[in-house]
Amino acid sequence: QVQLVESGGGLVQVGGSLRLSCVASGFTFANYYMFWVRRAPGKALERVSGIYRNGTTIDYANGVKGRFIISRDNSKSTLYLQMNNLKSEDTAVYYCAMGVHQGRGTQVTVSS
Repeated sequence: QVQLVESGGGLVQVGGSLRLSCVASGFTFANYYMFWVRRAPGKALERVSGIYRNGTTIDYANGVKGRFIISRDNSKSTLYLQMNNLKSEDTAVYYCAMGVHQGRGTQVTVSS
């Protein structure tokens, strides 16, 4: 059974940083493309960033390029999202995802 458990969200001021983690289980983590999505209040789900199995191919949404860094540790079955220079528009629930599976999410609130 695929399980994805996010952590690391919280309340931060504009310009601050947070690091999200996602611990995966129930599948061979190293074999899968992993990605982060987010849902802001009243908005559609938005893809944030993805990383291929070996970590060498990475993609970012235009709005987070240069501020967010995705990474993975296959030995720990863990996906990360380092978020720097946070903006109020980054406020959302962030979900870790693999294929059609996603976790329950972690809330990120950026206050001005």
